[in-house]
Amino acid sequence: MATQRPKSFKFSQILLKWNKESNTRKMPWKGEKDPYKIWVSEIILQQTRVEQGLKYYENFIRAFPDIHALARTPDQKIYKLWEGLGYYTRCRNLIETARHISGDLSGNFPRDYDSLKRLRGIGPYTAAAISSFAFNERRAVVDGNVFRVIARIFAVDKPTDSAEGKKFFNHFANKLLDKEKPGLYNQALMDFGAVICKPIPICEQCPFNKSCKAFLNDRIFSFPVKSKKPLVQRRWLNYILMEYRGRFAIRQRIEKDIWHNLFEFLLVEADSELKETELLRKVKQKGWLQTNGFSVMAFSPIFRQQLSHQLIKGRFMKIKLSQKSKLPADVVWVNEKKMKDYAFPKFINQYLQNK
Repeated sequence: MATQRPKSFKFSQILLKWNKESNTRKMPWKGEKDPYKIWVSEIILQQTRVEQGLKYYENFIRAFPDIHALARTPDQKIYKLWEGLGYYTRCRNLIETARHISGDLSGNFPRDYDSLKRLRGIGPYTAAAISSFAFNERRAVVDGNVFRVIARIFAVDKPTDSAEGKKFFNHFANKLLDKEKPGLYNQALMDFGAVICKPIPICEQCPFNKSCKAFLNDRIFSFPVKSKKPLVQRRWLNYILMEYRGRFAIRQRIEKDIWHNLFEFLLVEADSELKETELLRKVKQKGWLQTNGFSVMAFSPIFRQQLSHQLIKGRFMKIKLSQKSKLPADVVWVNEKKMKDYAFPKFINQYLQNK
């Protein structure tokens, strides 16, 4: 395993030559020096494919052209624009950090890695990206693409998902860093992992194929190494669309759980699939229905959504009330037209778009 900077070839020179002559990857934030725009792009791209994140980035910058515009916007409007991106903790952190920088720091982003890392929602990767791209700090940016490139070319068999592995890769990446052009180099390396050294790589186009240890030893798919496979939690979420005189009962999710701060209908969570009669019985047990003041209008097929570590399944039951039920205090009643102003999780939007 390589532990020192290799002397057999000039890694950064080869990479930057490829970047200049062959890199055709275009993204609106490439070459950007505004730390606000870099920050927004990096937060959006956490856990999100570039193809999906691109439109969100463009919409965000159009709606909030600077950090002050973002900071003074009501939470619900920001969540609505974020709707569909998932991992909503990112959005909550984005709002809090924007208000901190706008108010407490007069709109001025910290310029160095250590100060940036102290901001809410900004970890080592994002801090390195902002400090490198915006301020040209000599700091390696290490994302999944970079893990893969370094692991293959240098045959690094340390697990990328272990504390020891992450520390090693960060240290090694900083040894490889081009100290004169850190921002350009970092972007080039990330692009290279996205364009050439992909999970299924294009080795015939790779400028490192005469020195890549994984390629030379026919071990391309042995790297990067991961030590553990996350367990997937399976959940059944059954939503009750309670309608009374054209209005529906919704509530905001404030628990420390998935979809924090988004809205939902009344929820009955279960350990397994519930039939219509079973679900209706549980709704009655919660005291949400009068004895004869309701009728079940529809019971949907099963909907699914795969999150990173959770598989969500469930159904939607629509109940029309002839007299208003006593529901939890946090419930608000909104008509169908107004519902589009509220941010719902993708799981619920799938139903709303198909009902």
